[in-house]
Amino acid sequence: MGKIIAGKTADIPPGKMIKVSIDGRDILVANIDGEYCATDDSCTHSGASLSEGKLDGCVITCGWHAAEFDCKTGKLVKFPAKIRDLTSYSVVVESDNVFVEM
Repeated sequence: MGKIIAGKTADIPPGKMIKVSIDGRDILVANIDGEYCATDDSCTHSGASLSEGKLDGCVITCGWHAAEFDCKTGKLVKFPAKIRDLTSYSVVVESDNVFVEM
């Protein structure tokens, strides 16, 4: 599929995250101190939108049941049960455009 534009750098300032839809898939794009990263937006526990949760450093906390994921890798950080990691995607910034590589 290639590179898909997710937004402008001004749309995603440091410490913030947004949800974008790419080919019917919801993707979370976050800015961690100027480093952009992207993962699936749906929590693998109950399907909650992670972009509605909390971002602390590089850890996304699901607003429904507090599952924690590393937004740089998609790996599960903390949850009482074993659940699947998130899929992570490469992000490229060109000029002031943020692209997700699918």
